Amino acid sequence: MMKATQQLHEIGQSLWLDNITRELLTSGTLCTYIQEYSITGLTSNPTIFDHAIKNSDDYDRAIGEELPEGKSGEALFFDLALEDLRQVADLFRRTHDLTNRVDGWVSLEVSPLLAHDTLGTLAAAKALHTRAERPNLFIKIPGTEEGLPAIEEAIFAGVPINVTLLFSRAQYVAAAEAYLRGIERRITAGLNPDVGSVASIFISRWDVAVVDKAPEALRNQLGIAVARRIYKAYLELLSNPRWQRVYNAGARPQRLLWASTGTKDPKAADTLYINSLAAPFTVNTMPEGTLNALADHGDIGPIMAPDGGDGEKVLDQFAKAGIDIDALGDQLQEEGAASFVKSWNDLLECIASKSKALKAA
Repeated sequence: MMKATQQLHEIGQSLWLDNITRELLTSGTLCTYIQEYSITGLTSNPTIFDHAIKNSDDYDRAIGEELPEGKSGEALFFDLALEDLRQVADLFRRTHDLTNRVDGWVSLEVSPLLAHDTLGTLAAAKALHTRAERPNLFIKIPGTEEGLPAIEEAIFAGVPINVTLLFSRAQYVAAAEAYLRGIERRITAGLNPDVGSVASIFISRWDVAVVDKAPEALRNQLGIAVARRIYKAYLELLSNPRWQRVYNAGARPQRLLWASTGTKDPKAADTLYINSLAAPFTVNTMPEGTLNALADHGDIGPIMAPDGGDGEKVLDQFAKAGIDIDALGDQLQEEGAASFVKSWNDLLECIASKSKALKAA
């Protein structure tokens, strides 16, 4: 019987792993996921790296080797992260080439401290992409108000971008338009318009936010309903004449990516957001536990309806229960940016602490 992971791959959805640790690489586990679970990409963020470095001694030797050079803080972190992600990018390079650069991507985030700094974000994105020296590495930029101009400029500069921290339809459309403007400017300037991008929609945090505010009958339905609304908008954009003009000039669509797809409610199915978000020409990036659960006992539901199915009907029920979806989307983006800043500061603190202990040793 075909694994659920393979079923998703067959319907045209890319499965990416939302995790990175050095042990995943050295143990061969990531290679196993690629071969057996149809994994074709990987995403990382400050929280993931914080856990990876804090909860193991796998990075101690590398930290120790950099100390004599006076490396610390962000500079030391990006050295560690790029060492991992270059190896991961090389593992996915065959997929990247076979799919003509549609798939096989890895992602590295700019410092979350830059979430509201347009020029700083753009400079960091360019510098990190140059340092990585890998064509299949996305730089993650949050789709905040200040992030949008940086996304447009980065795309115009030819830097592949994973737009992160998107929650609502309005945020998604704004990010997609920033990408499109960057591509249109490349065409006008006589540059190759083939610059990769994905737009990452965070799902599970919607349900966490309303767990005590919505009726029990609507439990764990908000994230999926919002996803259905955004999927409809995504397909409408793909068929929009303005987008089709840039495809005709050699550009490619910005793909939709489902993020934050690990189930947070212990009472709900551990593959809830995977089963419900099956859709061709999308990506689902999932935590390691969710991936293993999907391979073990996942049950893929019907493919998402192009018109969003019952998404709007469900959202109407939340509105009647007093949930302001647009305001909540903005709140979730702000909280997400603040959460990544906290993880970033924790991460730098962890690296400083390890550096101090290694110096003393």
